[in-house]
This record gives sequence, C-alpha cells and structure tokens, in this order.
Amino acid sequence: MDMLKGHQIAEANLTDWRKLAQGLHARYLVDDFSTGARFVAAVGEAGDALGHHPRVSIGNGYVDLKLITDDAVYRDDDGTEYVIEWVTQQDVDLARRITEIAADHKAAADPASVSMIELGLDTARSATIAPVWAALLTGNPEAQGHGSPSDEIRDATGRVPNLWFGDAAEHETPRQRFHIEVYVAPEVAEQRIAAAVAAGGTVVDDSNAPSLTVIADQDGNKGIVCVDVSAAKKE
Repeated sequence: MDMLKGHQIAEANLTDWRKLAQGLHARYLVDDFSTGARFVAAVGEAGDALGHHPRVSIGNGYVDLKLITDDAVYRDDDGTEYVIEWVTQQDVDLARRITEIAADHKAAADPASVSMIELGLDTARSATIAPVWAALLTGNPEAQGHGSPSDEIRDATGRVPNLWFGDAAEHETPRQRFHIEVYVAPEVAEQRIAAAVAAGGTVVDDSNAPSLTVIADQDGNKGIVCVDVSAAKKE
C-alpha cells in the first residue's frame, strides 16, 4: 500500500490524531484503567474487521495509540520502490473508526499531549557503525534499516526510540554527536520551546522553524523540537 504524503494526511482532517515522525498518534482520556481496557478491546475488534491494528499503551486514565503501516511503499524520484514504515490509507481509515469508538466510550481526545522521542547521531560512517547500535539498542541485527531505506535503527516492537544517522564530516578525535529529537503536536511547539528557554535553554537554530527548532542547554547539549508541518491540519 502506498505511503501517504503530508498534504494527504492533512486533508484527511483527523481531528483526534497528530502525525509525529513516521506514524499517527492519539491520546484518549478515560475515567479509569477498566474503562480504558474496554475501549482498547473495542478498538481491537475494529482492527480485526479492517485487518490492521494500532500499537497501544494503556495506563490509569489514558490510552495512547499509534497507527503505522509496516510495509508502506515509498517511490523515489527515479521510481525505485522501498518498503518502509509510514502512514497509509489503512491507518487513516482505522483512525477515523477509532474516533467513532472513542465517542461511544466517552473517551476524550487529547491531541496536544502526544509526543515521541527519536535519537540522532551525526556520523560520516553510518553503514559501519549502525550494526553496533542495532546490537546495543535491540539485540537484533535486522533492526538496521528496518522500515527505512537508510541505516536507521528501528526496533520492530517499539521498545526503544528510533536512532537515525545524520551526515557529518570525518574527524580525528572521537566524540559523540548525539542529539534528542522531541516530536510534538503543532499547537504546542511554541509553548514547549518557550518552556525550555524559560528553564535556561537557548534557541541556537530556528532557520527551519516551525519544522525544526534546535535548543541547547547550559552545557551545550542539543535537542530539537520537531513538528510535521506538512501533515498538520490547515485552518
């Protein structure tokens, strides 16, 4: 099934859901764990009917859902096809059905609260070092390039954050070039940045804002507030 581009996701008008990194995310607020469990059971039945299911995390008072297709088809400019993890039409269809189920169960959507973390590592040798990080993070060499045309490390079960590699020049003295990427809903990005600055952080690069805003702490460690602007609902 073909991957959906950002504007196609935006046009779907999924009010309860936000596109973060590769998938669709939603949080629903429930009265208690038992109510959440019943809601998840109903979502499971809907998934059975469509042959597709979300990833679920449930706690006392909330249910977090992620929708992503493991075998979405991406075509580059030359027409070469890659199998990747991304949003497809089946995710949109199930998202709409889950929204209906949530209304039936009186589970309130809280889209502004969704977020996720990815790790970034700048290197000139991703193919060389990726096997090490696949082993350290997941214990599975097949995590390298899983659901991605690059060397990115992705655990198929979602236990650990994805690790992707950015391009960097070679250097003589070994040094780590890690940074944290924090994906948030578009409507809370400015608030998140302002909170980090109020806590002592500094905006060091907002040239790609609102998609990417780089924040540094007092020691120079960097994090990036990320927003998928292309998939955001247009007002």
